Amino acid sequence: MTALRLSLPLLAALAHPASAGELNDYPTSARADYVFACMKTNGETRIALEQCSCSIDVIASILPYDRYVAGSTVASVSQQPGQIGNMMRNVTTARDALAELRRAQAEAQVRCF
Repeated sequence: MTALRLSLPLLAALAHPASAGELNDYPTSARADYVFACMKTNGETRIALEQCSCSIDVIASILPYDRYVAGSTVASVSQQPGQIGNMMRNVTTARDALAELRRAQAEAQVRCF
């Protein structure tokens, strides 16, 4: 009976995996890099700081960090001309990773800006 009581919380945790927001798995440096780049794009004001900070928090609540990195990498590499950029634009998993990042960014835009 004791083993059953101890295993129930474990089973509940497995049935309801933690969301990205619950994990808070984004390193501080990644959040800071995002905010700095966002502020360069949106103005270096206090309002931009608040909006950009909100934006990365929303993205982090939607995407686990590893999927954020995958989407960001595809976004960066696919802008390159030539064979490597073309390969990233034409691989289904790369396109899916980028689409997932873009959806999270769109949600952040709606909530924060």
